[in-house]
Amino acid sequence: MDHFFSRDIVDLIGSDKAQLFKDELGIHTYEDLLKHYPFRYEDRGNQSTIAALTPTTPGVQLCGYIKKLQSIEKGKKRLVALFEDDTGQLELVWFHNFAWVIKKIKANVRYRVWGKPVFLAQGQKQLIHPELYPLYGHQTQKSQLIPVYHSTEKLKRNQLDAKGIAFVQKKVLSQLKTTVEETLPEYVLRRYELSPLREVFQNIHFPGDETLLKQAQRRLKFEELFYIQLKLLKARQVRVERQNGKVFNNVSLLNTFYHNHLPFHLTADQKKTIKEIYRDLGSGKQMNRLLQGDVGSGKTIVAFLAMLVVIASNAQVAIMAPTEILAKQHFERFLLFAQPLHLNITLLTGSTKRKEREHILYRLKVGILNIIVGTHALLSDDVSFNELGFFIIDEQHRFGVAQRAGLLTKNQVYAPHILIMTATPIPRTLAMTFYGDLDLSTIYELPSGRQPIKTQHYYENFRLKVFQFIREQILLGRQVYIVYPLIEASAALDYSDLMAGYASIVRAFPGMPVGIVHGKMDGASKDIEMKRFEKNETRILVTTTVIEVGVNIPNATVMVIESAERFGLSQLHQLRGRVGRSSAQSYCILMTDYRLNKTGKERIETMVRTNNGFEIAELDLKLRGPGDLMGLQQSGALNLKIADLAKDAAILEAARRLAKDIMQQDPEFQHPANLPIYREYARLLAAAGGWNRIG
Repeated sequence: MDHFFSRDIVDLIGSDKAQLFKDELGIHTYEDLLKHYPFRYEDRGNQSTIAALTPTTPGVQLCGYIKKLQSIEKGKKRLVALFEDDTGQLELVWFHNFAWVIKKIKANVRYRVWGKPVFLAQGQKQLIHPELYPLYGHQTQKSQLIPVYHSTEKLKRNQLDAKGIAFVQKKVLSQLKTTVEETLPEYVLRRYELSPLREVFQNIHFPGDETLLKQAQRRLKFEELFYIQLKLLKARQVRVERQNGKVFNNVSLLNTFYHNHLPFHLTADQKKTIKEIYRDLGSGKQMNRLLQGDVGSGKTIVAFLAMLVVIASNAQVAIMAPTEILAKQHFERFLLFAQPLHLNITLLTGSTKRKEREHILYRLKVGILNIIVGTHALLSDDVSFNELGFFIIDEQHRFGVAQRAGLLTKNQVYAPHILIMTATPIPRTLAMTFYGDLDLSTIYELPSGRQPIKTQHYYENFRLKVFQFIREQILLGRQVYIVYPLIEASAALDYSDLMAGYASIVRAFPGMPVGIVHGKMDGASKDIEMKRFEKNETRILVTTTVIEVGVNIPNATVMVIESAERFGLSQLHQLRGRVGRSSAQSYCILMTDYRLNKTGKERIETMVRTNNGFEIAELDLKLRGPGDLMGLQQSGALNLKIADLAKDAAILEAARRLAKDIMQQDPEFQHPANLPIYREYARLLAAAGGWNRIG
C-alpha cells in the first residue's frame, strides 16, 4: 500500500497534466489524488420536466429531443439548441467547444441533459453548457450520485474540470489492489462498524447510494481524527519520557510578592492554575502547558507568579508576544509587578535601536537580566541567555511552528519550561485537535468587581444617538475606542474608510482631542498615539484592529465597532475585551449596514446576548470553520481532508478514546493486532518529517 500510495501521478496521467495537478492543487501522489474528495454530489437519479422548473431549482436532469440547432453570431458567439419534452421547451446554450457539440447531436435521438436552469427576464429558460448523453431504446438513467470536485480555471481549460477529475479518479481506483493493506486493525473496524478501506475509497468517489456514501465518510473521518490524536498523544509521551526540565520549586520570591505586593485578590481559577504550573515546574520534566482564559480573566498575574519560582533559582524568563504593541503592554505590566522585588526586566523588539540592543544582549548573556519581553526578535541567532529556564508565548497561534521550535535552542543544557497563553477561548474539539499534546489550564472566572460589558447594536440611521451617548460618557471622564475594519484584501479601500471616519469624528466632536492608530503608521508614531490615549490626553481613539489583543487602558469604557458585520465573532469578542478593564460600567456598540445576511445577523445577535467567550467560540467554529477561527488557514497546521471539527465532535471523542486506550496498552504498537497502526503511523511520521515538540 505504501508503494501504491506513494506513486507519482505522472505514471497515471502523463507529465503535462500531472504538473498541472501539482501546481494547482498540490496533488503529487496517488494518495493525494484519492484524498482529493468530492465537496458535493449531484443526484442524477431524479428526472424533472421543463414545466416543473423554477428559478430556485438546483442542478436538474431532463429527457427529451433536440428540435433545432443554430449558431448565433450577434453579440457573444454561441451555439443554441431547442430542447423539448412532453411539457415544454427550453434552450441549451454553449459558448465554446462548438465542433464537439455539433458532432454529438443527431436527429431523432432521445437525450438526457443535466445542468442548472437559468431564467431570462422574459421568462425564457436556458441550460448553459449542459452535459448531454444520448439514450437509446428504452434506456433509463439509474439512480446515482455524481461527484463534484474542486478545480481551478487553469485545470478547467485543460479538460480537468469536475468531470475530468472524476475520470482520473476512476483510473486510479481501477489500479487499487483487491488486497489493500488496512490502515486500521480488524478489531477497530468491528468495534466501530467501519467499512474496509478499498470499499471506502470507491464509495467516497462513486457511491452507489446515500447509505454507502455516509459509511465511507464516517470511516475516513474516524481514521483521519484517530491518527491526529495518536500523533499528539505519542508526542506527549515522547516529551514526558525524554524531554527533561530543570526542577524549580523555590517559592521565596513568590511568597514575598503574594503576601506583600499583590495588588488584588486572586480568583479560585487563578489559584488552581498557579498550583498546576508549580507542580509542572517541580516535576523534573519539561512543562508544556496551555493557559486559556477569556479577555480580562487575569492570565498575566498568573504568568508573573509562575516566573518568580524560576527567577528564585537564578534562571531567566522570556515572554514572546506577536506584536510590538502587545509586547510593550506586557513589558509595562510586568515592570509594575517586578519593581517592588528589584528584578531586572527589559523589552526587545524589531525597532529596538542597535546600541541599546547590544547592551540588552550583553546583560542577557551574563545573567544580569531576569526577565526579557519581546516579539519574534527574541528568536534571533544573536539572542543568547545565561540560563533560560522558562519561556512564555502569548497568542501562540500567531507564531509559526518553526519559530516556536527555535525556543528549544536557547538552552542547550535542559529544555526550558513552556507556557502558552491565549485570550481566544478555544472550543473543546479544537483544543483536542491542536493542543492535544499539551496540558490545559483554563481560567473561567473574571476578577471580582468587573461588570459585564453592555453590548448594543445600531444601524447607520442611529449614528447621532450614538454620538450623543459618546459625549455623555466623555463628560463622565471616560474614553472611547472607535474601530474600523482593515482587511488585507481591500486594504486601500479600508484605509480611505478609516481616514473618512476619522475626519467625521473630528467634525462631530469639535475641540475634542482625537487620536488615530493604524497599520500603516511606523512604530514610533503608534507609540506616541497610544501613550497620549493612555495618559487621557486624547479622549477618542480612532483605530483599526491593531488594538485587538492585549491593549489595557482601564479608563476606556466605550468601544464602537464600525461595519461590525465584516468581523468574525471571535474577533468582535476580542475587540470588546479592550473595554471592561475596570469596575466602571463599559459598553460595546456594534454599527452595521441594514443589509445583513443570515450569518451576520446571527453574529450580531450573539454578541448582544452573551459575554461568554467559550459560547461565542463554539458558535464561531460552526459559522466560520476552524481555519479562520484559529488563524491557521495559511500556517499548514490545519490540514483536515474530510473531518469537520464543528460537526464531528462525537467521532473525534471516540477516536481520542481509542488512541488513549492504545497508548496505555500498547504504546509502541508491538501487538500483532496493531500491525496496521504500526505501519500507518510510521508512514505518516516519515511523510511529515517528524513531529514538533511544542505547540
